[in-house]
Amino acid sequence: MWTYILGPFLALLPKRWRDALFFEKHTNAPRAASLSGLGESAAAIVAMGYWYMYAMTTYVDRGVDMAMSGKAGVVTDQAVAGVALSLWFAHPFTWLLAYFILEGVVRLCSAAFSEMIVGILPLFLFDRIFLNPFRTSTKNRGGESGIRNNPSSVWSTIWERLRIAHSDQVPDGLFFHKSGTDDFLEIAACRRKDDWNPPRVVRFEENFYRLESVSVGSGPRPFRYVLRRLSAGVPGRSVLLYSPTNALTRR
Repeated sequence: MWTYILGPFLALLPKRWRDALFFEKHTNAPRAASLSGLGESAAAIVAMGYWYMYAMTTYVDRGVDMAMSGKAGVVTDQAVAGVALSLWFAHPFTWLLAYFILEGVVRLCSAAFSEMIVGILPLFLFDRIFLNPFRTSTKNRGGESGIRNNPSSVWSTIWERLRIAHSDQVPDGLFFHKSGTDDFLEIAACRRKDDWNPPRVVRFEENFYRLESVSVGSGPRPFRYVLRRLSAGVPGRSVLLYSPTNALTRR
């Protein structure tokens, strides 16, 4: 059922989006993509027919009006029809519909003969231009690579960046507290810290801490990092060095 109802629409999406929606798991992907390509091409052909009738009627009427008013000189019916056809053929919307007809045929053949699922180009370009930069930056942070397969994470990241763009940059807040025999340092920051992913080790002053958790809240310092102090140092290249400027400390 999903193959014939939602499958053709999901097949229009880029591969990353389809994977996030488990397209191939819940549908017969080649069949759904074949129907999607066939539907795209058929819809574009129908739209082309309506567009042809509308455009030709409009252009011919305008040509006849100009001929009747004498503005175009002496013209024949064939000349009016030829000009109207030329205008229709050169119109960008005609070429757009022609592209979708061809794209639908290509997607149909790819799915039917090679089982290769291809989404439509406009959504692919949107994904590459507007969403891929967020995936790249998130991948570089390491622990949040899940955004690559989760569209909701993409919008969360976009919303986060918009919120940061409209907020002032303030010094970090440092809060020291003790729980049992363990000493903890909680850092509240106004910006996300790159590569700070549990269980990375952080060096602050002369002490070493293990990053236990990361959360995002509200307020001027929404990013919260909870670190547990280590009894022994673990020097190495993987250790993050933390040297805040004008940090607000509370013990």
